[in-house]
Amino acid sequence: MRLPTVPRPRSLAGQLFAMQAVLIAVLVAGYALFTYVSDRHQAEAAAGRQAAAVARSVADAPSVRTAIHTPDPSKELQPYALQVMRDTEVDFITIMTPGGIRWTHPDKNEIGRHYLGHIEAAQHGHTYSETYKGTLGLSVRTVTPVLDNGRVIGLVSAGIKVEAISQRVQEQVTALLGVAAGALTLGAIGTYVINARLRRHTHNMNAAELSRMHDYHQAALHAVREGLLMLDGQFRVALINDGGRELLGVGPEGEVVGRSVAELGLPAPLTGALLASEPRVDEVHLTADRVLVLNTSPVSGGERRGTVVTLRDVTELQALMGELDSERGFTQALRSQAHEAANRLHTVVSLIELGRASEAVDFATAELELAQALTDQVVAAVSEPVLAALLLGKTAQANERGVELVVSDESRLDDGLLPESLSARDLVTILGNLIDNAVDAAQGTVRARVTVTAYADDADDDAELVMRVADTGAGVDPAHAELVFQRGFSTKPAGPGGRGLGLALVRQAVTRLEGTLTVTEAPEGGAVFEVRLPLRASLAGGEAR
Repeated sequence: MRLPTVPRPRSLAGQLFAMQAVLIAVLVAGYALFTYVSDRHQAEAAAGRQAAAVARSVADAPSVRTAIHTPDPSKELQPYALQVMRDTEVDFITIMTPGGIRWTHPDKNEIGRHYLGHIEAAQHGHTYSETYKGTLGLSVRTVTPVLDNGRVIGLVSAGIKVEAISQRVQEQVTALLGVAAGALTLGAIGTYVINARLRRHTHNMNAAELSRMHDYHQAALHAVREGLLMLDGQFRVALINDGGRELLGVGPEGEVVGRSVAELGLPAPLTGALLASEPRVDEVHLTADRVLVLNTSPVSGGERRGTVVTLRDVTELQALMGELDSERGFTQALRSQAHEAANRLHTVVSLIELGRASEAVDFATAELELAQALTDQVVAAVSEPVLAALLLGKTAQANERGVELVVSDESRLDDGLLPESLSARDLVTILGNLIDNAVDAAQGTVRARVTVTAYADDADDDAELVMRVADTGAGVDPAHAELVFQRGFSTKPAGPGGRGLGLALVRQAVTRLEGTLTVTEAPEGGAVFEVRLPLRASLAGGEAR
């Protein structure tokens, strides 16, 4: 047995069409009814005025007064009344005695009989109008006196039948109904066209479905952790979710929606990417404390309607990639050192086999003293374990690339001096990227060297951690002193992983730690990058101890 199917609710467009059609029909019907009543009232008033005018004209005619004084008034007044009736298009004109006995009537049989209606006011010299049912049926009539030297010598009644008035109104109403039907038809056609367009835009969904879709949309919008930003055709924010506000570091949604992207205070490269008309795919951008991957897609439908922007936070991923690159570099350095150690061991073994044991001992001792001297030099200058390990690894990497990495004599950084606010990851990001950048610049030059200086400057009230990296490369053009810290800027050809991100990450970390970053020209050529980070937390901890 097949169960009856429940009819699907009418779509929103269908509901609007039905509502608009009923509304138009009610308005047209109400207007037609109002017009009918109004026209009927106006027609009756016009008929009363017409009857009054005819009655007064007849009463004022000298021939009527003259005929009344004759022995047989009906003989002269009856033809006259019939002629006036035809000329004025009234249904009857009755001329009568002051007592109400008819001298004239459209029906000759009624002549000599008493007038049906109220004549008291006319008998006292006043004109009186009323709607009354007489011998000819219901009519609108006016009774007025015939005066002779102020004395009432007769009465005149003129009237128009209500049936004739109704016929006139019916003709007007017929025309009105035709106009109303045309208006209803045009309104229905216009409503259908508009609702057909609405159906396309709402995908023929009803109000409940649209409401449910909106609820899903809002829930999904705020549940997604990735940033979602929608811009209109004038690059104003039309929509932004919670993730987008958090990643961009902007205010509440109510303060952001409707504002231009240029007014959000974002970094210039990121603002330029959002204002670009062409799509962007997996572009890396930096904010004050985040590394973001940006994708933009224009929304077009014959014309530019806006842009959809997605943002992903890869700050942690970028840091892990940096650490992975460092580990990979350490691994390569260890592999190279293992290769060199194997060569040295073979040399020692060969010297022993040749019977030159003393020379083998001297060779091995010299190599051990050289490695230990490098370690002792780094550890003596920088006893902070993270920085010491970083410098030892970078030294091996630099040697592999033909660059000498030197820790200057000024360096002095004791273990435990750095506060908890300076995390090991931030220090590795700052110093590691500066050294990598310096090694890239110095590689290939004569006597390529990178000099690293790290010390705590407590000469002033506010102590600072100073990290300085100098190289023997080509230096930095003064015109590019600020541009080198922007993402994407590099004077070297792009590699597989891209260029121009290291120094941008350094500036991001320094800014987050409320420090300063400068670049100057080295005395012997090349560039000097200097970072100063506040150590106020460290001083407070030292005073407490």
